[in-house]
Amino acid sequence: MGSDLKQIAEKLKDAVHKVDKQEERSYSLKAQLIYAFNGTGKTRLSKEFKELIAPKIEDSEEGEALTKIIYYNAFTEDLFYWDNDLKNDDKIKLKIHNNAFTKWVLKTQGNANNIIKNFQRYINDDKLTPQFNEEYTIRDENDKEVIIPAYSEVTFSYERGDNTSSKNIKISKGEESIFIWSIFYSFIKQIILELNISEVSERSTNDFDNMEYIFIDDPVSSLDENHLIDLAIDLSTLIKDDTSNIKFIITTHNPLFYNVLHHELDGKEYKKYILNRLEDRSYILKKQQNDSPFAYHHYLIKEIEKAIETKDIRKYHFNYVRNILEKTATFFGKNGWGKLLPMDPDNNDENVYARVINLYSHSKLSNDEIIDVEERHKPTLKFLLSHIKKLYEPDLTDSSSKKDS
Repeated sequence: MGSDLKQIAEKLKDAVHKVDKQEERSYSLKAQLIYAFNGTGKTRLSKEFKELIAPKIEDSEEGEALTKIIYYNAFTEDLFYWDNDLKNDDKIKLKIHNNAFTKWVLKTQGNANNIIKNFQRYINDDKLTPQFNEEYTIRDENDKEVIIPAYSEVTFSYERGDNTSSKNIKISKGEESIFIWSIFYSFIKQIILELNISEVSERSTNDFDNMEYIFIDDPVSSLDENHLIDLAIDLSTLIKDDTSNIKFIITTHNPLFYNVLHHELDGKEYKKYILNRLEDRSYILKKQQNDSPFAYHHYLIKEIEKAIETKDIRKYHFNYVRNILEKTATFFGKNGWGKLLPMDPDNNDENVYARVINLYSHSKLSNDEIIDVEERHKPTLKFLLSHIKKLYEPDLTDSSSKKDS
């Protein structure tokens, strides 16, 4: 029996203070890194953790909670939305919901130059330039004056080298995600720089003095590999340079992002976990024991082997198979994981192995959940495992027997 997400959040909070029995001293975890599949519950975990550290109190300002914890997750991006100016099609802008977080980050503590610089670096283009608005006044449909506050809108232009520019550009969804991350990253960097000043009286602001946690859930999934590595290194450098008491919790479904952070955050003050959701919708947070770089396909292989050996095959084991095949297809440059499946013995239009994998690794409706694996499909898991091992030879067969693989 696993735990619910609230209990997982409590484990992460309680794990901050550790005792080294050999050295007979206590120490604090600086960062906890968690790998989990998409859809496992990482975003909900970040919400549970935030409520644990700074529960929302009726009739109170959300800004009070922000002094203890800030977090980046899918809801962060929901604070930004497009006004496409459908009537005139000439004033396209990214609008920002005016809540406690955006007001604190942008207006009170904002540093537009750093945000722009980080955004251009991540997209590798110093010509695409965001501009935050200053306060201005408009008249609504009733001819009443409405004040548009500063830092509530962003427009984008493309500045060419010949002193010309394209105004009011609507950037791609990927660029939008990178821009939002750049705001958050610039902000947490500012927090660390301030808190690294040991003398409280010498800090330019005391807004961050009570900050305890920064929770980051899958910062940017739309970055290419090179820029994703840059982001991971930036984040790990920031964590290692932080001399304050802030603790970081980072969750991701991206193996590359996890790998880089795993390499960079080395030492007792950094812990790595794997979060799994079980059939009964409870969760298990497993500590990663090995010190080698993360090779998640090895972990999944061992989990599938254990299920076959104990005859405890569950539907999520087929999801493991799908995940391994997806990563393998990417590695080999194949267009889709189905191309790596063995030939269908009956030559059906839909490969029988793909059909079984999809049956157990996806559920279109919550009331259509399949709890148990049919007996006739259990041998398919063993066959697919054997096929996967052949795909990975000699890497997988040589290393799967190692304890730390």
